[in-house]
Formats: sequence, C-alpha cells, structure tokens
Amino acid sequence: MHTASVFVELGSIILVLGLLGRLAARYGFSPIPLYLLGGLAFGHGGLLPLSASGEFVATGAEIGVVLLLLMLGLEYTAADLVTNLKAQYPAGAVDFLFNAVPGAAAALLLGWGPVAAVVLAGVTWISSSGVIAKVLGDLGRLGNRETPVILSILVLEDLAMAVYLPILTALLAGAGLLAGSITLAIALATAGGVLFVALRYGRLISRFVSHKDPEKLLLVVLGLTLLVAGIAQQLQVSAAVGAFLVGIALSGEAAEGAHTLLSPLRDLFAAVFFVFFGLSTNPASIPPVLLPALALAVVTALTKVATGYWAARRAGIAVHGRWRAGGALVARGEFSIVIAGLAVTAGIEPGLGPLATAYVLILVVTGPLAARYTQPAVERLGELGASLRRVPRRKPAAGPPAVPTAGAGAGAGGLLEPDLGPVLEPALALDFEASASRDDPVGGPYRS
Repeated sequence: MHTASVFVELGSIILVLGLLGRLAARYGFSPIPLYLLGGLAFGHGGLLPLSASGEFVATGAEIGVVLLLLMLGLEYTAADLVTNLKAQYPAGAVDFLFNAVPGAAAALLLGWGPVAAVVLAGVTWISSSGVIAKVLGDLGRLGNRETPVILSILVLEDLAMAVYLPILTALLAGAGLLAGSITLAIALATAGGVLFVALRYGRLISRFVSHKDPEKLLLVVLGLTLLVAGIAQQLQVSAAVGAFLVGIALSGEAAEGAHTLLSPLRDLFAAVFFVFFGLSTNPASIPPVLLPALALAVVTALTKVATGYWAARRAGIAVHGRWRAGGALVARGEFSIVIAGLAVTAGIEPGLGPLATAYVLILVVTGPLAARYTQPAVERLGELGASLRRVPRRKPAAGPPAVPTAGAGAGAGGLLEPDLGPVLEPALALDFEASASRDDPVGGPYRS
C-alpha cells in the first residue's frame, strides 16, 4: 500500500508539473513561479498535503540542483572559468558588500544579535544558481555576452560558500578557533583540488568518460557527477560546486553527448527541486513576517541589479546586457534555505526561519520575472523620459503685428521687408505653366 501511495503522489506531482509547464509556455514566461506555488499547494498546511513521497521528492530535489549545475558547467571550459574568475573577482567583492550588508543590518535592527546577523547576511548575499541556470536556459540566453559575467559571479558565490559555511557551522556550534580553522582548511583544499584536476586533467577525464554508446555515456557521467558532488558535500563544500566543476572538466564529444542525454533528466529533477522548495514551506508561517521580508526583498533585489550592472559594465557589455545581467541575479533559493536551516536547527532565533522562508519565496518567484522584464522595463522608462523631454514648451503670446509705414523698405529702418507679392506672383505663374508644359505629353499645362 505504501508503494501505491508513493506512485499516486508522484504521478499527481509530475502531472501537475506538466500542466503548469504548458500554461507557462502558452503565455511565454518561466514555469518556476508556478512550480513553487504548486509546491505550496501540496505541502504541509496547503490544500492537498502529501506525506508518502516526501523522502523521494527531497532526494530528487538535491539531484535536480546537481544536474542544473552540471549542465551549466558543460557550457564552459576550465580555461574559460579561470579567465572569468581572474577578470571578475572585484565583482565578487562588490556583490558581497551590496548584498550581505543589508541582511546583517536587518538582523541587528531586529535585535537578533551578531550570529543571526552573519546568518541573514548569507541568506541575502547568495543568489540561486539553480534558479538562474534554469531561467537562462528557458530564456535562451546561455550564449549571450553577459552570461559569462553572471556565471562568474555565481561561481564566486558558490566558492565563497566553501569558506562561509564552515565558519557559520563553527559559530552556530560554538566551536573554538582551532576546530573552525581545520574545517575551513579542508573545505578550501577540496575546492582547490577539484578545480586543479579539472584544469590539468580535463582532457583525460573527457577521454575516459566518452563512449559511442549513449547508455554507457549517460551512466558514467551521471555516476561521476553524483560521486564528486557527494564527496564535496562530505568535505563541507557545496555539492553544486562539485557538479559544476565536473561539467567544466568535460569537453569535446563527451560534453556534447552528455548535454543531449542529460537535458531531459535535468528538466525533470529541476522541476522536482522547485516543487520541494514549496513543499517545505508552511503557508501559515509567511503572513506574520511578510512586511519585513518584502522590504528586505525589495532592497536586495535592487542591490543585485546594481551588482550585475556594475560587473557587466566593467566587462565592457552594452547597456542592454548590463540590465539583463542585473535582473538575472535577483533570485535567491537553495543556499539561502540551507543557511537558514542551519540556524533554525541550532535554535539561534525563532523568527529567523519564517523570515528567511518568506524572503526567499518572494525572490524565487519574482527572480525569473526580473530576469525577463528588467531590461524592457528600463527601456520603456527611458523612452517615457525621452518623450517627456521632447514635449515643446509653450511660446509666449505674440504681440500685435507691426504695420509697415511709408518708406519701411530697405534703408528706411522699418520693421518689415517690402511687400514683393505683386512683383513675384506673375513670374511664378509663368514658370509653373512652362514646367507643366514640359511634363504634360499633350503640350499644355497639367489639369486634373
């Protein structure tokens, strides 16, 4: 009976996802907000709460994040990654200042203390790599000039998590300086080791993985990705970072074949991830913290747009691409929830969990919309401002016309020139008749 319940619930979820995806495609926008709202409807406190398939959905959600970052890594080589990181590390510093500081300030204003300030700074700082990867794919922007800038910022954030999460874990556990330093050193060594292997031995890995049989290629790539992601997670590095670096390491035929084979799996498990996020949220916990969460979301959405605009401008991207880069970075998601979950488990502040959940839910819904409409909205405002500047001002009312006096011609000092109408009218009439005679095949002036 339990298996039958799992099948019924999973079938219902997947069917609803398909229908919501069709609805989003019909109106030309990303299906992510609908997936999240569907998760809220199926979650605890929703309209149709699910119970039997919860564990499977949670595991599928984690696989979805891993596959999203793997497919993102397949788009770029290790050399591209290093080049972008070298070029964009100042953007990472600006990203931290613009987006972590508002979260820390909000926690201090609410009287939650310094540890909660560190937690909320991480929640507002880190964009959702999973959501952004999905949105860029849905909008067909993976080949845009601003996309490497966006990816560089996301990778810098994910790599920064290798430093941030061990520090946060030590703070929440009250660990000493030595224990926290050891955890941090292990995390940094793991991330650096995976990146070194991807750079140095990427061709050998691609040659080992590559195979003409699609089945064997799929199994090897998927198994290697999950293995590296799991090891990275065990060593306090994000599983998403591990999956991304596996994608970076693959190139050539292996990358092309893996991209083709894994695209349907990515779409399925990515949809499950967004549903799971909604499932884990109790709708009743959102209204009490909605106003502060909304205020914080508005501020940090603007700071993310400013971050993307600044980074894209620094990279020499045109104005339209700058606004697209800023809008694409707005969404928060998986990392923010993980950070808030650590704080809730440690019992730091009761209001922190609901606030973080409402905040992430707002931005994970509005993020895809910001990615799509930031540039058109800015252009429309620019056109409106230009049209307002072109509105002619009212001229002052003219006085009574001057009346020429006798001798008002040249040399008389009058206000008007002499009236030449009586002289010019006969000459103009003769000229018109002559030109009409040349154009009219009959020989006379043209008549209608």
